[in-house]
Amino acid sequence: MMRAMKSREELLSNSLFKVARLTFEGPDGSEIVRDVIEHRGAAVILPLMDDGRVILIRNVRRTVGKVLWELPAGTLEPGEAPELCAAREVEEETGFRAGSIKPLTAFYASPGILDERMHGFIATDLTPSTQKLDADEEIEVFPIPQWQIRDMIKDGHIEDGKTIALLLYWMHMYTP
Repeated sequence: MMRAMKSREELLSNSLFKVARLTFEGPDGSEIVRDVIEHRGAAVILPLMDDGRVILIRNVRRTVGKVLWELPAGTLEPGEAPELCAAREVEEETGFRAGSIKPLTAFYASPGILDERMHGFIATDLTPSTQKLDADEEIEVFPIPQWQIRDMIKDGHIEDGKTIALLLYWMHMYTP
């Protein structure tokens, strides 16, 4: 049985997330303390071209010291609907505007330390637009055939968790 939170202490706050110390009553009456990153949530988008290729990006990730293969994604703005975030991010990061954005699934990125809910979408009816990267973003765009994506996951070339989760969900649930 899930017990109610007893207290919350904010430890850090910035424009993207907060860090809080939460206190709960344990099943035996003891006190359980958890530090958690509180996040507005994000959208991750699978851009599917008319010919069946999926648009992946190569994204410089300084936090892990690597350039990662990823699906486009971004943090929800305050009060922003996940669908609007998805439409905005796919165009900003890939340079393609989606004629259709449909929800696929949603999941928690790392619920042991983070309350971020990732909203997964498929973007279709793509038309060329202009990439609009943030000043700190370094992103290259690559349309990749589905068979190659399967191999990239299997061989460990795709290491980003949200990308793996949404691609495998889509491949298992929606593709032959």
